Amino acid sequence: MKSLSFLFLALLSASTSLASRGHFRQIPTTPHIHRREPQPASDSQTQVGSTSDGVDSSFDLNSVHDLIYLADITVGGKDYAVQLDTGSSDLFIKGPTSPIPGTTETALMHNLSYAIGWAYGNIAYAPVEFLNISVQSQAFVDADNANNPALGYGAAGIAGLGFTRLSSIDDALTKAGSTTGKSLLQNLFEANPNEPNYMTFALQRSTENDDDVEGSFTIGELEEEYSAITGNAPISTWPIQNPYRWNVLLDALIVNDTITPGTTNIVGAPSNKAVVLLDSGSSYTYAPPAIVEAIYKNVPGAALDTASGYWRVPCEVEINMALQIGGQVFPVHPLDVTPNVVSDSSKCIGSFVPQALGPDWDFDWLIGDNFLRSVYSMYDFGDFDSSGKMGSPFIKLLSIVDADDASVAFHKQRGGVPRTNITFTGLDGISVAPSFYISNDISKSLDMIGTWMPAILAVVALNALVVLVGSIVWIVSFIRKRRRRAAGRTPRNPRARSGMGLSPINSYIAGVPQSAGNGSQHHVYEPVSMALTEDTFVPPSPAFHSKMSGGDRPKSAAL
Repeated sequence: MKSLSFLFLALLSASTSLASRGHFRQIPTTPHIHRREPQPASDSQTQVGSTSDGVDSSFDLNSVHDLIYLADITVGGKDYAVQLDTGSSDLFIKGPTSPIPGTTETALMHNLSYAIGWAYGNIAYAPVEFLNISVQSQAFVDADNANNPALGYGAAGIAGLGFTRLSSIDDALTKAGSTTGKSLLQNLFEANPNEPNYMTFALQRSTENDDDVEGSFTIGELEEEYSAITGNAPISTWPIQNPYRWNVLLDALIVNDTITPGTTNIVGAPSNKAVVLLDSGSSYTYAPPAIVEAIYKNVPGAALDTASGYWRVPCEVEINMALQIGGQVFPVHPLDVTPNVVSDSSKCIGSFVPQALGPDWDFDWLIGDNFLRSVYSMYDFGDFDSSGKMGSPFIKLLSIVDADDASVAFHKQRGGVPRTNITFTGLDGISVAPSFYISNDISKSLDMIGTWMPAILAVVALNALVVLVGSIVWIVSFIRKRRRRAAGRTPRNPRARSGMGLSPINSYIAGVPQSAGNGSQHHVYEPVSMALTEDTFVPPSPAFHSKMSGGDRPKSAAL
């Protein structure tokens, strides 16, 4: 019943709210590509620049076709393009001048250090507008110096869409005695407490190397095309309450007919699950080496290129795989499992990258856009309660990949014959769930319900009042008749006939206590994008640092 009520309320609120949506640009990042510094899986790993057969296999990854997702945000009255990043919680802007016009600078200097790159400058405040939702004063880093790959692809900064608990700006301001460092999304939701507290992504896929493909990002509103997501079960974050990141539990990896159950190194997490971070700021997925081997090792001609840390995979080989998350199976589009090298379309790499994380991280995998393009995703921060506190957050995912259609698309680009009747079966026999579809007629009906709900409730209340009054009148009349009948059983006037005008006699007799049957008794809710939290400027160092900083906030994972 809880899921049914949520379904109705979610649809109703979406149809009647003032929620916002927007489109973002998908930018090919062909000039440069960056990755985290790989850590060797074992001492027996092959040497840099060679494979197990001794053949030189290194190639230039600067030409790999990669994608980031940008949207516009208005800061201090001026628009800036920013990378949308569910993996971090801070906003920074590198404007053409510093300070940025229309902002209020503080004397507090702050460094945001990411797995790749950094941004350094004053913490400042400015009115911010994002998807037509306004915040009067948002804390951010007004960067006068920055080095981040996103800046080379047309972005002026990064908009972290995670939780305040991960924000290093909030941490720095808290230490300075201020409570004004909340994350962008929390401020947006608090400024509009009657609106749904969720955001959604539809990350579109490009088919050409120079494509600029539009995707969609919404706050408090669903794309009608993907409204079926409301019928899918919510996937709790890990931890369930007060999380740092958009972490969830992964049940298993499914490659063809092989199931690899999840395992974890995270203290307190279920041993048969993997804790994974869903990070829109990462193009690829970083997973334990054994997991990546399960994807590529059995592909004929595939080998790990240790010079780059990526797997080298023949382009014509279709890899059918899916992830089982929260008891639901989600296929991954094969074009995203082995993207092309732009300078040589005959070469492809594995977008699932081997990366062994240290024991101080709070997730086992970082799942990026190569998976997120295969789902429509909803990130719900939890609704406000009566005291203004947000509830427990959760995620919903809707598979938007039909495996057979994806095979056709793959072989149209890569050659060969498409596969048919592709199925994925995960743990406990779970397969890809059918989409829960709501017709346009029903959607229109829900819109009408939202419009006429106050009048409907008023009519229902009036009817209930009429029924209540009628019931009381009937009960009083019934009691009076019973009393009359009871009086008829007492000694009657001998001249009276049965059923004729008997005088009512009160059943209460003075001095006799009433019995219980006559009613005498009374009933008495740190940076998510791989961004590292540091309070002073420190030159960037290799990714996946082994030490945490910034109080109790964990490291951020932003790319």
